Amino acid sequence: MSWSRAALLSLGALLAGNAAGEVLLVVRKSADALDLVDPGSGVALASLPVGFAPHEVAVSPNRRWAAVSNYGTDSRPGQALTLVDLEHPTRSRTIDITPYTRPHGVAWLDDQRIAVTSEASRQLLIVDAGAGAVKQSLATDRETSHMVSTDPSGGHAYVTNLGSGSLSVFDLAKGVKVADVATGAGSEGVAVSPDGREIWVTARQADEIAIVDAATLSVVQRVPMPGMPIRVVLARDGGTAYITCARAGEVVAIDTATRSVRARHRIDLPLASGAAGRPLYAKLSAGSVAPVGVASALDGKSIYVSATMADAVVQLDAVNLQVLRTIAVHGEPDGAGITDVMPRAVCHACKAP
Repeated sequence: MSWSRAALLSLGALLAGNAAGEVLLVVRKSADALDLVDPGSGVALASLPVGFAPHEVAVSPNRRWAAVSNYGTDSRPGQALTLVDLEHPTRSRTIDITPYTRPHGVAWLDDQRIAVTSEASRQLLIVDAGAGAVKQSLATDRETSHMVSTDPSGGHAYVTNLGSGSLSVFDLAKGVKVADVATGAGSEGVAVSPDGREIWVTARQADEIAIVDAATLSVVQRVPMPGMPIRVVLARDGGTAYITCARAGEVVAIDTATRSVRARHRIDLPLASGAAGRPLYAKLSAGSVAPVGVASALDGKSIYVSATMADAVVQLDAVNLQVLRTIAVHGEPDGAGITDVMPRAVCHACKAP
């Protein structure tokens, strides 16, 4: 772990001035790190080394822990999760998922168990955080099992299969896959409504959103969404879905009741130095800042979006999507999360009484 000098000198003042009382977590893919950022000042309170080429982060229900998926690259596939202590910012442990490879989507079922996709192995893994081991593997039998979300009870998991254009549904109590739903070419992002009744899926190649009824496991509506919709998060009250469109460089807010667009904002920032050499989004979304990761603030008043190709995270007003602030985060920011557990710095310069 490394604390920035600015963070150490002003940690108390920064957190006291953080009206939202929250800390932003950002995965930095090409820096092999997870940053804990004070969103009000933009200061990185801590930067923690994780595994090679991390992609996603998920925060435990008690917001005390974070799990980071170390995805890797084509030539060096990842095989581990990193567990992070958010109160005393440290890399708590590395969880080896061998023989499974390319962990990507990650979601907590409760404060102990983590669901993670093994993309290359076509599996959904259930990991015991305390034991630091894979406890169960459930086959998707579909190509490129990418992201995962769970219902509010933690009883069901929903996995998007990017290569198969589908959503795999798992009953976790029974330990079985119960359905595969055709959600559209390039199905990638997934979010479950707070009441558990709907699953929203972004189909990036089909340029649409598929809305799945959790009871019937059928697509009840498809919403056109040009510009490569890639991630989705639902507001904490369930009233709005926020979509990041990587090719268009846009964030779109959709009213979940009417399925109509409430607001749309194009993120206009200069591309980071060397962005053209980043193989994935330089190809998929040439010229765009490639907004990907998205997280909702705890008070519901704003959202945070990782502009991967601009080396920045943008905070947007939740209602009109106007930019509130831009935070520099170098090293390809991707997955994002939120906690209200404040990091504690230990002073080694003086003796305790």
